Formats: sequence, structure tokens, C-alpha cells
Amino acid sequence: MINIIYKACCRIIRSVDAFFDRIRTSIVLRGNGVRYATYRTNGVPYVMVARGGRMFVGEHFAMNNGIKGNPIGCYERCTFFVDRDCTLRIGTDVGISQAALVAHADITIGNYVKIGGGACVYTSDFHSLNASARASKDDLAQRKTAPVTIKDKAFIGAKSIILKGVTIGENSIVGAGSVVTKSIPDNEIWAGNPAKFIRTV
Repeated sequence: MINIIYKACCRIIRSVDAFFDRIRTSIVLRGNGVRYATYRTNGVPYVMVARGGRMFVGEHFAMNNGIKGNPIGCYERCTFFVDRDCTLRIGTDVGISQAALVAHADITIGNYVKIGGGACVYTSDFHSLNASARASKDDLAQRKTAPVTIKDKAFIGAKSIILKGVTIGENSIVGAGSVVTKSIPDNEIWAGNPAKFIRTV
């Protein structure tokens, strides 16, 4: 009996949470000037679009922010950061869980892409690779950036890291926990640190 009551209460709480998540997410997206179509969300993402930055989201976007939407051990909410004069473009029917998309250069995500829990897409080294510059006020000005593209129907495994300048090919798969340092052709599976070719799909 206690189990039934507990489950019923959980369903009610989830319904209330979902209602307010939707309202708060809408405020966050609109407040950052994000152009979006339809979406589904568990939890509320962190969104920061700098002045001059642009973020576009296609139809049927689905995101899980925190553990309740995708209980695989990742507690973070989705992070979308778009720097000045950069564009983050997310296609149709894309699903993202607890991921971080950080656009210091453009990020383009195609249609039907799945990005697993805790995955990160970085378009910058964040700091200069030169030790002297890193210790100076010129650090951020000297960091390197390059765009990232994830093509249609690609699948990025949980807790993977996609680094600057990389293209993930159409239908390709990145194994969980991989660090991708170079581009992956269409229809291939890569995994490891650094990620290497495993086999064709």
C-alpha cells in the first residue's frame, strides 16, 4: 500500500515539475534570444548567449537536465554557451542529455543526432597553449578556436568530449568516454582516448 501511495505521489510531483520546467525553460530560451520550434525538457538548462551570438533549435528537440530525465549517473543540466559572433545550430529531432555545448566558434548539429549523458563539445582550448601568454592578460585573446560539426544521425556516447575543429560524420558513432581530437568520416565507429577507428557501421 505504501508503495502505491509513494508512486502516485511521485507521478503528481513529476507532473507539477514538468509544468514549471516548461515555463522556466521558455523564459530562459526567450531571454537569451534563442529561436526554437518545439521541444521537450526534463529540468531547466543553463543557457548563455552573448551579445551578437545566435542559437537556433529545430523541431522536436528533446533534452534531459539532471538525473531525473536520464538516470545514468550524470547530475548536470545541459549547458549551452554561445560567444559573441558565434552560432549554435541544432537540427530537427535532436536528443541531448546533460551535455555541454560551448561555442567559442560555430557548432552545427544535424538532424536526428543523439548526444549522450555528460558529453561535451568544445570549440576552444579555453586558454593559450603558450605558458607565457597563459600567465598574462593576453591569455584568452591567444586561445585557438575552430568550429565543430556533427552530421545527421550521428550518436555521441555518454561522457565523450568532442574537441575544436572536429567533424563527426553522418551515421557515425563515438563510443562512451571517448576524446575526439580529429574528424570522423561517415558511417564509422570510433572510441578511446584519443578516439581511434574501430569499424564501419
